[in-house]
Amino acid sequence: MTKKIGVIGGGPAGMIAAGTAASRGNDVVLYEKNNKLGKKLFITGKGRCNITNACDIQDLIDNVVVNSSFLYSAFYTFTNKDIISLLNKYGVKTKIERGNRVFPVSNKSSDVIKAFERYLIDNNVEIKLNKEVKNVLKTEDGKFKIVLDDGSEHFFDKVIIATGGKSYQQTGSTGDGYKFAYGFNHKIVDLRPALVPCEIVEEWVPKLQGLSLINVKIYAYVNNKRVFEEFGEMLFTHYGISGPIVLTMSNYINKYLDKVIKIKIDLKPALSEEKLENRILNDFSKNLNKQFKNSLNDLLPKKLIPVIIELSKIAEDKYVNQITKDERKSLVKLLKGLELTFRKFRPLNEAIVTSGGISTIEIDPSTMESKLIDGLFFAGEIIDVDALTGGYNLQIAYSTGFLAGSNC
Repeated sequence: MTKKIGVIGGGPAGMIAAGTAASRGNDVVLYEKNNKLGKKLFITGKGRCNITNACDIQDLIDNVVVNSSFLYSAFYTFTNKDIISLLNKYGVKTKIERGNRVFPVSNKSSDVIKAFERYLIDNNVEIKLNKEVKNVLKTEDGKFKIVLDDGSEHFFDKVIIATGGKSYQQTGSTGDGYKFAYGFNHKIVDLRPALVPCEIVEEWVPKLQGLSLINVKIYAYVNNKRVFEEFGEMLFTHYGISGPIVLTMSNYINKYLDKVIKIKIDLKPALSEEKLENRILNDFSKNLNKQFKNSLNDLLPKKLIPVIIELSKIAEDKYVNQITKDERKSLVKLLKGLELTFRKFRPLNEAIVTSGGISTIEIDPSTMESKLIDGLFFAGEIIDVDALTGGYNLQIAYSTGFLAGSNC
């Protein structure tokens, strides 16, 4: 028997949910408040769209930071191979880059969105753009009533809410879905920024604005206990630090925000302290008659040198041949552990994803149906699950969307 399904949200979760539900012979209407589908998807991967990650399923699960066990059924039912196959079918050729990240060969997120649109059209999904849902209610006869901003009312047998989180609000992710879920007495786990840049206390940090460091290692400490470490690339900003390894770190330290968090950067992780000291000795031997401020050009980026000199407490005009052994060893320790003090995360609107959301305890993990309201389903970022960067969060969207669409 054909059912009428309403899907709220035209992001990756909503599009997969709508297409899947329609492919099973249902009459599906997809509501999107923007004038086009996939607005947030368009800017992912710096406009290239990191579609998914080509790792095995267990690695997908291992890269989910919050409520990973909730996603077992979703990840195994609709896999990373499945989404790649679907996009290939609609003309998107893919490639695998560093860290098993999957991108379209064209490097255009718009190609991915067009493929999803064709998928929806092929399955006769009725796409309603510029249609903002204001409320979702359940009627006495068990139907769902979707109320639009123009006051019109539309009735459905089942509803899938896939409105995203509350990050990048300019793309339409303004938290509407949480309000709808709360209206059905669902618990909303406190919303927090995830994969977000960090503000730093130290006043010298803004001097390094725009400096990108590659092949460094970052550590985070709480009460002198190491809670995170990662090797890779980072960026200094006017407020603090950002970049891939910083965004990853944010997901691990957001449970300690009521504590003092110290961050250390190893600028030369490939060298032990002993080897780094030998490297510095070698550089100094070539510059014996130069001042300290002119001796570090082969060791550090130009923009970083004045800050390191200031923090080392070695006079910048001191000649290299006058630098003591203790000063040299202190310099080594500084380069191996440049210390920062975490102040706070940037606002939720600047986060890549939203941590928190509808409690997974109240959602059936094998169907994405509400345990409180028959016929109500959830998919994507609105659920209290989030993962690291690398395509994992988008895979959550596809997999949960597919389950919702398959079971409504």
